[in-house]
Amino acid sequence: MALDWLIGTNLPQFWKNYLTHFEKDDNHEVHKRYVVFDMETSGLNWKDDVILSIGAIGINDNAIEIGDFFEIFIKQEKFNSHSVAFSDVIKDDDEKFVEAEAIIQFLNFIKDATLVSHNINLDLEMINQALKRLELGRLKNTFMDTNALFQRWQHHVQDTQVSLDEVCDALKIKKSDRLTASGNAYTTALVFLKLKSKLGI
Repeated sequence: MALDWLIGTNLPQFWKNYLTHFEKDDNHEVHKRYVVFDMETSGLNWKDDVILSIGAIGINDNAIEIGDFFEIFIKQEKFNSHSVAFSDVIKDDDEKFVEAEAIIQFLNFIKDATLVSHNINLDLEMINQALKRLELGRLKNTFMDTNALFQRWQHHVQDTQVSLDEVCDALKIKKSDRLTASGNAYTTALVFLKLKSKLGI
């Protein structure tokens, strides 16, 4: 599908709205909003795999905002053999949206929040690839990685990939529903708040 959104001023309104959040003066900002998110994907290759679902939850004033919640399931034309494992993630009765609509809703939710995820690079690239398919730019949000925060707290010299389950065990955090993006987002939010406190962020 050929899109001409980047020609002249012919940008889609949702993208214009998203960009305006980064034009304001942040010097007078009192409370910072974080959005902790997770996604289920068909695999770990951001160039070839697709997003199946996104779950996110907001954090304000060092507290999880239960009402500040986002979850969306993405309609897929086909599933590869690796996607069979995700049959428990997306049910037939879940309302599903095409990828473009899901990305629009996600941008409307996150606004200019600092994005937080565990091993966040893959998640960011999956979103950026979806934006690229819409012929738009990349995410503008600042971001934090709970894996990197955990390594800082542990005073590890070199980068180490640690699973969310291992971090939960180390921090003595009870693991919630780990089969969904929203469940992972909530668990990651608990991890983030604990690491944020320990590191004095």
